Amino acid sequence: MAAIRQRDGKWQVRIRRKGFPEEAKSFATRADAERWARSVEIEMDRGSFVSRSEAESTTLKEVIERYIEEVCPDKRGGTAEIIRLRATCRTKLAKLSMAALTPKAIATYRDERLKLVAPGTVIRDLAYLSSIINHSIREWGMGITNPVAKVRKPPAPQGRDRILSQDEEARLLSAVAPAGRRNPWLLPATILSLETAMRRGELLALRWSNVDLQSRTAHLPMTKNGLARTVPLSSKAIEVLAVLPRSIDGRVIPLRACTLHAAFKRACTRAQIGNFHWHDLRHMAITQMAKKLPNVIELASVSGHQSLAMLKRYYHPSATELAHKLG
Repeated sequence: MAAIRQRDGKWQVRIRRKGFPEEAKSFATRADAERWARSVEIEMDRGSFVSRSEAESTTLKEVIERYIEEVCPDKRGGTAEIIRLRATCRTKLAKLSMAALTPKAIATYRDERLKLVAPGTVIRDLAYLSSIINHSIREWGMGITNPVAKVRKPPAPQGRDRILSQDEEARLLSAVAPAGRRNPWLLPATILSLETAMRRGELLALRWSNVDLQSRTAHLPMTKNGLARTVPLSSKAIEVLAVLPRSIDGRVIPLRACTLHAAFKRACTRAQIGNFHWHDLRHMAITQMAKKLPNVIELASVSGHQSLAMLKRYYHPSATELAHKLG
């Protein structure tokens, strides 16, 4: 039986049952205390009881901080993930206890975020949040169910199809060319992206030890999907690599992601090109490669996509080109 006593103006319940940790909770009324005690004892009798004490005393912010400390350091892309998670720690949602994370609370967080950022960003935020909650349940014994799974996600945005015109591409290449104090690595990085369709992280991680100019290949030991990939190098890519100076750290493009992002953004401004991101270079590269590699299996082996559905998000043929092929 549960022990119920009045203390400091509240009714305190203490349940001791063999095989279960001790449970204690305080209520404003005796009726609420008795109701909670009965529900807990029934769940213990059925063998379905899961303690919520830790979930009630631990905030989402504390869980995220533990995740940053214990999990993120071992993840690829952990640095960027930490930045996103620290921003989540500053939200009102992070102040709630894990037990107070209801679908309604998550939905409110979703709606507030949609006022500030694009739906795609909110979808990623919810995915991160769901992953952290699931980790706390599986690995840390947090006695809750994942509320994110019960919340409607915003509609997924259509894949970007921004392709530069010939004039825009010429202006961009002129803007990224080294001049004065401009970054000397920006032009070769841009050309290599257009010629290889590598992701930004893959290009910045590429090392000279994995480049074979004679066999015209660049080996990527680790890619976004966790698999290795060997990328064929075009004649133009070989020309760029052949004249590149060798960095002391062994990387082909010795830049940080944030540095490349900022330099490319400034170049787009100089070239008066709007609505264009670094990742759009990959779209352009795959679209151009598709003209030379009509076999989708060959194209996917170069781009690194594991499914045709994802490859279609990057390949953007024009209707005019398709009309010419039809004859």
